[in-house]
Amino acid sequence: MIKGVTLGQYMPADSFIHKLDPRCKLLITVLSMILIFMSGSFPAMAMWASLIIFIAKRSQIPTKALIKSAKPILVLIIFTSLLNIFFTGGSNIIFSIGPLKASVEGTITAFRMGLRLYLLVLFTALLTFTTSPSELSDGLEGAFGPLTRFGFPAHEVAMMMTIALRFIPTLFEETERIINAQVSRGADFVSGGLIKRAKAYIPVLIPLFVLVFKRADTLASAMEARCYRGGKGRVRMYPLTWGSAENKALTAFVVFSASVISLNRWM
Repeated sequence: MIKGVTLGQYMPADSFIHKLDPRCKLLITVLSMILIFMSGSFPAMAMWASLIIFIAKRSQIPTKALIKSAKPILVLIIFTSLLNIFFTGGSNIIFSIGPLKASVEGTITAFRMGLRLYLLVLFTALLTFTTSPSELSDGLEGAFGPLTRFGFPAHEVAMMMTIALRFIPTLFEETERIINAQVSRGADFVSGGLIKRAKAYIPVLIPLFVLVFKRADTLASAMEARCYRGGKGRVRMYPLTWGSAENKALTAFVVFSASVISLNRWM
């Protein structure tokens, strides 16, 4: 059902992408997200998809794992696409359901929006696949570093974001385990209409929340036992270094982005 969800997991490998400074990967990921939303043509988005495939190959990330990474928000992508189909105006009506009308223009807009969201998830997945939790936390802290002059808690925010992101696979693993336990007791999650199936998931939520709070309490106890007191006075065993590899990667990304922007304007 949701088995094999990989979003938020780290896949260690000896690749050029894995060795890049996490700040460089974060910068490229954020810029990619912005530029993907600016890309309105399908050829431009096809170029972004080709970049994702190239990075995945260079990172030794299995294609199957990359595709599975979008499963957690697949329902959201489909729902957003359906909204665009019925709420985007157009003169070429395909069919109508009461007051709702689906047009050719709405369908194209829906497909474009769904593709954008899918590409965003894949870029995020590549970041988590190639960056360990400690590196991701250090990278976020380094990115927020300049804001500490204004009292911004860079280390704490980076830690919270990293824990939240890494909690995604744990959350889905617990959900899968609870669902399997419910099925073994005779629960039915597949038959009936949409409302009936939605109601069947209600008994899953209570034990899921209990387990989530237990995991959070265990993590808090572990951090406390290790005398964690925030970022003040903390030092890194392996300081972040921005070198020629990061400059080359960023330059290559800028050249690629310029090509995509030019293609998007031309189309």
